[in-house]
Amino acid sequence: MNEQFWDNRYRSSDQVFSGNPNGVLVTEVADLPPGQALDVGCGEGADALWLASRGWRVTAADISKVALQRAAAADVAGSVAWTRADLTVEPPPAAAFDLVSMHYFPLPQQRNHTGLRGLLDAVASGGTLLVGSHDLTDLPPHHERGFDPDDYYRPDDIVRLLDDSWTVLVNETRSRTAPAPAGTHHLHDIVLRAQRTR
Repeated sequence: MNEQFWDNRYRSSDQVFSGNPNGVLVTEVADLPPGQALDVGCGEGADALWLASRGWRVTAADISKVALQRAAAADVAGSVAWTRADLTVEPPPAAAFDLVSMHYFPLPQQRNHTGLRGLLDAVASGGTLLVGSHDLTDLPPHHERGFDPDDYYRPDDIVRLLDDSWTVLVNETRSRTAPAPAGTHHLHDIVLRAQRTR
């Protein structure tokens, strides 16, 4: 799932995603005071634009130039910093964000967890890590998927890497708040919300 893969995916359709912010984001961020946010794997920008409309100062990162061009075109107010980056190898600034938001982001497992640790380190003291992920029980059988979910971090993997400077506030499976995208079986989300306490 490299840059070419994602560029080709976005070129394959005028709009890949719904254009609406992820339900997990809307639910979990409603009670947070706005600050600096990092939208990891921002795609066509719906989450970043929603955050910006609520007063957040948003850095939206994606590996795909095509996705970023599409997102920037929708940002008529110029309210988001659209950033081309591969966050699996290029860590964001440390302790810079009050919210690091990651939804359905295919972060590959690494032996030393460099990519994931870079994202965790980006959360400032008092800040929030928010992860929305698919429930694997909703996915088709392994031979139909074309990928192995075990190659990617899931919320429980992330929880195991959090040290005592974190408090896990939510780690649960819940029903999606929006219909599953066409052609998919995504009925449930796994939600991880954790706060860095120091």
